[in-house]
Amino acid sequence: MLNLAISTIVFFVAAWFLNGYLDQQEIPKGLTRGVVVLVLASLMSWVAGWAVDWTQTRVEGPQASVQTPSGLTQLMKDANQQQP
Repeated sequence: MLNLAISTIVFFVAAWFLNGYLDQQEIPKGLTRGVVVLVLASLMSWVAGWAVDWTQTRVEGPQASVQTPSGLTQLMKDANQQQP
């Protein structure tokens, strides 16, 4: 969840700075400039999200991505349901 928040913030900050830089260079506004800003801001956002994931993995260790069957069985027992 932290990944989503930080990458969203980075996207908007990068787009703002890129627009300011292109304004200073007197590059006219248009479709090409808009696409360039979108692509570069998206790449910066993606890299920031990857960096957050990488640091979380290094600090917390790898997280289990699937639920174990025994956990599902226990959950079904707790819910008083029949097992298939």
